[in-house]
Amino acid sequence: MNRSGNKSTFVPALLLGMLAAFLIPSLWSRHVHYRLGNPALITGWWLFSVMLFLASFNARKRLSMLPLGRASTWLACHVAGGFLTLALFWLHTRTLWPRGLYEQALACLFYALNLSGIIGWLMQRTYPRQLSQTGVEFIFERIPAEVADLREGAEALVMECTREMGSDTLARHYLETLHWHFREPRFFWDHAFFGGKKARAWVRQQFDAVRLYLNDRERSFLDRLTALAERKSDVDFHYATQMLMKRWLLLHVPLTVAVMLLVFWHVLLVHLYAL
Repeated sequence: MNRSGNKSTFVPALLLGMLAAFLIPSLWSRHVHYRLGNPALITGWWLFSVMLFLASFNARKRLSMLPLGRASTWLACHVAGGFLTLALFWLHTRTLWPRGLYEQALACLFYALNLSGIIGWLMQRTYPRQLSQTGVEFIFERIPAEVADLREGAEALVMECTREMGSDTLARHYLETLHWHFREPRFFWDHAFFGGKKARAWVRQQFDAVRLYLNDRERSFLDRLTALAERKSDVDFHYATQMLMKRWLLLHVPLTVAVMLLVFWHVLLVHLYAL
């Protein structure tokens, strides 16, 4: 009850904070403009301060042992601040796409940084729930071993069917199609963005294609092989989603560093030419 109450009050407070963080520089810069000052200095320094706060989120994660507030609160502020920087950027530049090669390079990196942040936020919001709906859990580092176990189980099942039935129909079908599926994680982008619908449809198609040529006893082996293939699809889904959640920071963090370096240079140039 206490947690839900805190959450119900935190979200409106965060939204009000974002609104205030945008209105203050907006009104302040307008006041400076009317007094024939340079409003870009106000909006620029305000934007720079917010970006420094956002960049400190990575330091907060590394210093998790210190009492610096709840990680969920920092994450919410980081996400809200990311959207705020877009509004402040447009307030500062007064355009969606500035002129000049240097300004365009900075804008391109800034938009790429925000896009990567939005994608990462969406993944963190959707993937954990989808992973829990599979009903199984896989440690990412153990997935290659899990794939190898499934492949060995499928091959042992096919060999058992061949020995008992004296027919290689299922074995030939496995070598021609299903071996490709069991060899390593497949359908990466389908699992990552479409929930593995194409992958599961492909698996059903392969089993439906051979079922007509098997007798009842062979179909029992096929059903067991189908269960292994479906588990393999679950493994592939975990591999794709966990891979993206782990690796997207390899894009987001370097973009953050690049943007901050260009911003530092931009600040130096502005104040050097102002002297």
